[in-house]
Amino acid sequence: MPNDTCHVLLIEDKLENIELLQDLLSRSEHSSLAKGLTFPITSATTLTESLKSLEAQKFDVILLDLDLPDSQGLDTLIKLRGKAANIPIIVEMDEQREGKVVESFQLGADGYLQIKTLDSNLLIHEIRLSIERQKYRAKINKQQEEMRQAQEFADLDDLIKASRETSVTARLFGAYPLKESLPDVFMELTEAYGKLLELSLEQRMFKVDYNISEQLRILGDKLGFLKASPRDAIEIHTKVLKEKSQDVTVAKAQAYVAEGRLMILELMGYLASFYRKYYIGLSNINLSIRKDYP
Repeated sequence: MPNDTCHVLLIEDKLENIELLQDLLSRSEHSSLAKGLTFPITSATTLTESLKSLEAQKFDVILLDLDLPDSQGLDTLIKLRGKAANIPIIVEMDEQREGKVVESFQLGADGYLQIKTLDSNLLIHEIRLSIERQKYRAKINKQQEEMRQAQEFADLDDLIKASRETSVTARLFGAYPLKESLPDVFMELTEAYGKLLELSLEQRMFKVDYNISEQLRILGDKLGFLKASPRDAIEIHTKVLKEKSQDVTVAKAQAYVAEGRLMILELMGYLASFYRKYYIGLSNINLSIRKDYP
């Protein structure tokens, strides 16, 4: 929101209410609560029209009549909140009904207005209060998501640490983690996995087909040929997630983590399948040799 402008989306089909709210906001320059803010209004008389306005323009606050020609009651709020997750929504009510007010807040409203008792100061106060509520909620959500993300990385690090004992045993037989034994190859595999993560997100968001599963299978086979362990796969996954989550929004980092969970499970499945086929083939060769040499 620019320092001197608060863009308002007014979703209302009753002419008298539209005129009232426009008049009250036009007097904002005389209100000490406005603190220099102006409130340009874009009006929509239906939910459908309002959704088109949201696609075309950014708004700082929404004033919502719950009963519209194409949507009625709290269902209107639910639909709108689904399309405007980060914009404060203030619902209009002809009279104060405590139960409906509570339900509105539970379903995502940030404030409410009683049209019959409204004046310019009350309207501006509610707009400012709703914007602050939304900012506070966004801050809390960000902190919670950062904590979940930190826990995700901590869990992955614990998995890597838990496999160190196995790695010590593996070293006795000449097997070292890819990161140590083939650092250049490890980086190439990490880059490939990172590109697949980006493509996988695009595939989910834009409903395109990049055949991610086949590319993960090929990557799993490469890891198998290199005699990689599950720890190697987890280290690749963790490195990519940590790099991708830097300098991006919390929502984008969350998307990487969520998509990454599915990818690493699928990759580990392909790696296990590779070793299963390898050892079945090896067993068949051993059986064949035993038959030839009694």
